[in-house]
Amino acid sequence: MFGSIGGPELILIFVVALLIFGPRRLSEIGRTLGKALGEFRRATYDLRNTLDSEVARVESAEKRERLQQEQAEAPGSAPIAIGVLPPDGAANAGQAGSSGRHDAAQAPAPDSAERRDPTVGDAEERRDIG
Repeated sequence: MFGSIGGPELILIFVVALLIFGPRRLSEIGRTLGKALGEFRRATYDLRNTLDSEVARVESAEKRERLQQEQAEAPGSAPIAIGVLPPDGAANAGQAGSSGRHDAAQAPAPDSAERRDPTVGDAEERRDIG
C-alpha cells in the first residue's frame, strides 16, 4: 500500500514540517530525536551484551555440571576441579600450559590401571613428566 519513501517524499515531509513548526522548533525536534535514537541504540547494545553474557554464563555452568556428572559416573577416577586456581596461583600464573588453563592441584601420576584424564593437554603432560 505505502511502499518505500523516496527522496521527493522526504523533501515534501520536511517542507510541511518546516511550515508547521518553524525553523527554530524544527531544529530542536531534530536534536531531541537524534539524542533519543542514540540512547535507544546504546540501550539495545547494552541489552544484547547482557543477554549474550548471561547465555554464555549459563552454558558454561551447564558444561561444568555435565563434566562433573561424567566424572562422577566414571568409576575409579579422580574428581576434576574446574575454574579453581592453586593456592599459589599468583606465583604460577605465568607457568600455565599452552592452553592457558591452570590446574587446581598437581595430581599424582596415574597408575596403568587408572584412566588418562581427558582434560589434561599434551603440553601439560610433558611439563609434569619432565
